[in-house]
Amino acid sequence: MKQEISVLGIDIAKRVFHAVGMENRGTVVYRKRWSRHDRMPFRAKLPPVRIGIEACGGAHYWARRFWAYGHEVQLMAPQCVKPYVKSNKNDSRDAEAIAEAVTRPTRRFVPAKDVDQQDIQALHRVRERLIGERTALVNAVHGLMHEYGMVMPNGVAKFRQAVVGKLEAEKDKLTPLGGVPR
Repeated sequence: MKQEISVLGIDIAKRVFHAVGMENRGTVVYRKRWSRHDRMPFRAKLPPVRIGIEACGGAHYWARRFWAYGHEVQLMAPQCVKPYVKSNKNDSRDAEAIAEAVTRPTRRFVPAKDVDQQDIQALHRVRERLIGERTALVNAVHGLMHEYGMVMPNGVAKFRQAVVGKLEAEKDKLTPLGGVPR
């Protein structure tokens, strides 16, 4: 590890991370590929530096982990890093581009989320997915009932109120395989 690292760009992935360290003038002085378990010992030895990470799924977690060791962490949207990739895209070049982009004075950064914010966001995503699946199921049942000549009102609430009564009232139209078992 070199003491002159002032900026560290990290390209994070599921299992392997690429890091590129630059000194104040922008010269690359450190280039390393880490596995997940190699990252922690390095981080403990590294003096506080500015760390740039592309904002993605795990970036907020890693930002919090680096903050715990006194590093300044800045997350950037991937489209802000792309102009700094010098050649064909690969993880090492991405890490170098991140290190370069984080030094630009006009660059805008993504605020890192704390655990509570991520929890709320996860709940919203799960709820949205459940609502989408419920709507898909209601639409599928609408279509199946329409094939038997039973037209149901639109909307989940109206459907819930009408479905059982409609099935009972028109059970003559249903076959043993296509409807409610008798």
